[in-house]
Amino acid sequence: MPRQVDHEGRRRLIAEAVCRLADESGLEGVTLRDVAARAQVSMGAVQRCFRTKEEMLVFALGHVGERIGERVRARLVSSPAQSAATAVGHAATEIALLRDEHRAEARVWLAFVAQAAVSEVLAKTLKENYAALQDVFTHLFSEAGEATGDSVPLDPRLEARTLLALADGLTAHVLIGHLTPRAAREVLDAHLTRLWERPATP
Repeated sequence: MPRQVDHEGRRRLIAEAVCRLADESGLEGVTLRDVAARAQVSMGAVQRCFRTKEEMLVFALGHVGERIGERVRARLVSSPAQSAATAVGHAATEIALLRDEHRAEARVWLAFVAQAAVSEVLAKTLKENYAALQDVFTHLFSEAGEATGDSVPLDPRLEARTLLALADGLTAHVLIGHLTPRAAREVLDAHLTRLWERPATP
């Protein structure tokens, strides 16, 4: 049992090293040797944890997705009395990674998205992450619909997909400097406000 715990801890240590390298210069030039040096472990230790670079990247991507998912769940649990509409806004802010303390994580996430465009295995992992988040938002939109009737989006799953796409777009726009974090939050808030102010169905 202790060996298993150590092995998992080392995998996470290596994943963090991958993320730091991705934050600095993207994933294209990252090698096992770079990761070993950054994690301060031997090449053999990296190879015992991961058979290939792709396997290492998949684990690191899952590690980042897990961290974001945990924050979303924590945000929802921390205020159980909040309305479903408010919960949607809080969760969307978390996944858009607009806070200053999440800027490095945003760079890492988009580095993985770019790499997934040419890696089927990474794309599969990303799709699984997005599907899980989509289910969370679909549930929240459904709850909002039950609470407020016809004045909410008619298709919770479509609105969940739209919100995820908007959040990712805002992440990119902030990172390249097209929008400030404040402007991005205003866009997000305006989108959600329009959803909750839909006219009632006759």
